[in-house]
Amino acid sequence: MKRVADVMTPNPKTIQPDAPIRRALEMMRQGGFRRLPVVEEGHLVGILSDRDLRMAMDTPMIVHEKEHDVYILDHVQVGMCMTGEVVTLSPRDTLAQAAKVMKDLKVGGCPVVEDGRLVGILTESDLLDYLLRSMEAGSLL
Repeated sequence: MKRVADVMTPNPKTIQPDAPIRRALEMMRQGGFRRLPVVEEGHLVGILSDRDLRMAMDTPMIVHEKEHDVYILDHVQVGMCMTGEVVTLSPRDTLAQAAKVMKDLKVGGCPVVEDGRLVGILTESDLLDYLLRSMEAGSLL
């Protein structure tokens, strides 16, 4: 039976809560990912998603100028817009357990924590890659 550790992305890129959201946006664009675990002194304190960034940048009730966007990018910290209560997985969880958690909670990825430390992240893409490899190998119908 496959476990989260077999499929997760180990040692994911992280960001600190006091970093400006511009840095998070740059990291996400360069890495091609949609979420960043937020870590402080080695411990997971939150997760920042592309949706969190869009919400921080886009307030449809207010018309603003480009200078406003620049100010937000440089002065709003990750910790101000991250999700602080994060559902995590264990590297020992089965893929079925992990998929159920992600489906039930409607999240696209979960940090993987062991002994209080971030060791990886499991995303929808990781699960789909595993599914495709298994199908191509003939181990799934």
